[in-house]
Amino acid sequence: MKIPLGQILVQSGIITVKTLERALTRQEGSGKRLGAILDEMGVITPEELVEALAQQSGMEMVKRIAVQNVPGELLELVPGEVAINKLVFPLKRQGGVLAIAVSDPIDSETLDLLERHSCNKIVQVLAAREEILGAIKQHYLRNQAADNVSLKILLVDDSAGISCDVEGALKNEGYQVYTARDGVEGLKIAFSQRPDLILCDAGAPKMDGYALMRAIKANPASAGTPMILLTSKASPEEEHRALKAGFHDFIAKPMMTIRVVSRVKRAFQILDKGKEQQAVATL
Repeated sequence: MKIPLGQILVQSGIITVKTLERALTRQEGSGKRLGAILDEMGVITPEELVEALAQQSGMEMVKRIAVQNVPGELLELVPGEVAINKLVFPLKRQGGVLAIAVSDPIDSETLDLLERHSCNKIVQVLAAREEILGAIKQHYLRNQAADNVSLKILLVDDSAGISCDVEGALKNEGYQVYTARDGVEGLKIAFSQRPDLILCDAGAPKMDGYALMRAIKANPASAGTPMILLTSKASPEEEHRALKAGFHDFIAKPMMTIRVVSRVKRAFQILDKGKEQQAVATL
């Protein structure tokens, strides 16, 4: 009988029972695996998660996959979009069996998709999330997404539907995305994961977007983090209030994912230009 991942982590002393309870509560209705939730909460390292998953599943572990020489025909067996969205990477093919690196065992639907696409039986091998991201950046991404893969975005919104759509769209661009259902949870993730950009709903539960902004700016370690406000109050007054409060940008709801992606890209472009100008000024 497979031992639950949470039980393994508690027994190993990596997390407490209380932390596990909070993670399970957050997992409800999210569609995410427990490992991904714990990673977003910043209470477990990628290495600890991989070791616990290996103990739970009996799967093998692999390291340093980003520096391996991977032929193009092997990369074609796993579509780039799947590699980015599911964090999987092809390792080797032998005798009709394709070994892929995963940070968390993938769902059966994705497994079936990969088997149909590659015409091979899939064998999963565990690797740390950062290892797989590095391999994807090195071997798959040859455009703007190659720069995006190291950028972290935190999305704070209590709407599961909106979060899922926006998260998927941003991941397609290569960004690492963390999600939170309320402002308090968002603040914890902001302090633990140090995102490069925060998108937050003005009406987020427990701590609204403006309160989250004040808390972020009050901490010297996160004070420089740019934030974009998401709000259903599409009015000039609300936009003026948001910008005056210190938000980098303002997106009105209901929002199209293409607009969110465009605003995120523009935000990073403006920030990069500001850094370049600052660097020139110091010469």
